[in-house]
Amino acid sequence: MAKSATPALLQGTLDLLILHALQRGEMHGYAIAQCIHLLSDEALRVEEGSLYPALYRLELDGAIKARWGLSENNRKAKYYDITARGKKLMTQQQETWSRLSVAVDRVLAR
Repeated sequence: MAKSATPALLQGTLDLLILHALQRGEMHGYAIAQCIHLLSDEALRVEEGSLYPALYRLELDGAIKARWGLSENNRKAKYYDITARGKKLMTQQQETWSRLSVAVDRVLAR
């Protein structure tokens, strides 16, 4: 079985990446995935099977809100935007991620 060239995301990291992308403004799902891909210098690729359940979960949690609109291709698309709750959640998750990454770096350095 071949390993994927794209690293798997730690659980919960996808939510943080989605919220961070939405700080740039309202986007539909495909645009969010592209934003994450480009901001990671094409190292991270978010698949639909992970993205849309995460968007649904974040919407249910009140971290994002959604509305229907037309995409650049004149197709019906669901647009997502971060809420005040989402911004607070993102800040908390960023702090957790920072602590975790520092701890992992410490372990790997020894």
